[in-house]
Amino acid sequence: MRYLVLLLVITTIFSNLNAQEVASEEAAVAAAIKTLFDGMRSADSATVATLLHPDIRMQSVGYDKDGKPYIQQGSSQRWLQSIASYPAGTLDERLYSLVIEVDLPLATAWTDYSFFLNGELSHCGTNAFQMVKLADGWKIHQVTDTRRKTACITETMALADSVHAFVDAWHVAAAEADEDTFFGSMAPDGIYLGTDASERWLRDTFHVWAQFAFDRESAWSFKPYDRQLYFSDNNKYVWWEEMLETWMGPCRGSGVAHYENGQWKIKHYNLAVTIDNDKIEGFIELTKE
Repeated sequence: MRYLVLLLVITTIFSNLNAQEVASEEAAVAAAIKTLFDGMRSADSATVATLLHPDIRMQSVGYDKDGKPYIQQGSSQRWLQSIASYPAGTLDERLYSLVIEVDLPLATAWTDYSFFLNGELSHCGTNAFQMVKLADGWKIHQVTDTRRKTACITETMALADSVHAFVDAWHVAAAEADEDTFFGSMAPDGIYLGTDASERWLRDTFHVWAQFAFDRESAWSFKPYDRQLYFSDNNKYVWWEEMLETWMGPCRGSGVAHYENGQWKIKHYNLAVTIDNDKIEGFIELTKE
């Protein structure tokens, strides 16, 4: 028994040390990426060059006008020359999330970004970095990006504002019986919990069940207020609580959404009727009937 306890203690110590090491390396990867874009912003191509692996590959992926996927090869030398040719502040790539995975000496980083040229929004998308740790630190071995002109995050539409607008539009879609917007705002594996104890719906099952409501001029009309938002560290997930004016009286809703492919998708929503504490005994008796 004594040896078992000792083994458990040793395992816990090494596990904690490993977690600390991973966290430290994640912070180092994040710092390297920040330095990269700070260098681009300040037209410091020399600093940017120190972060690039000698065999770096740069690519952009997307769809052409016919909807066919393409891969476009880039050049690190041309990119560095471009950085050096512009005045400081001209090139400004702003990151809105950063997801990092580390398995030494390899790391990957996934970032949502918006790119500004002379202060004007040019495009946005996602960067996928592959990095390796060498003797002198983390180096970018490959970066692939997507580029689009729509659904871009900017400071004039902060992340919280985008969530409020998204959830408000979702509620309006129900009030206007806009089923495409309402159910299209939910992830395929999204779950909706209704006020009835039996109401636990996956999105597509919910869509079938609620068809009778969306065949009307208004499926239901819930007016949200007093919403509170909470974001994950990488800003890829948001969860919220809100009050709702409904035909049932005040209700409370809570939800979880995931930011994917430039848009929010609802993963979980829970609708609950609120009951004053001084009326709960009468409610209990009512449910017994």
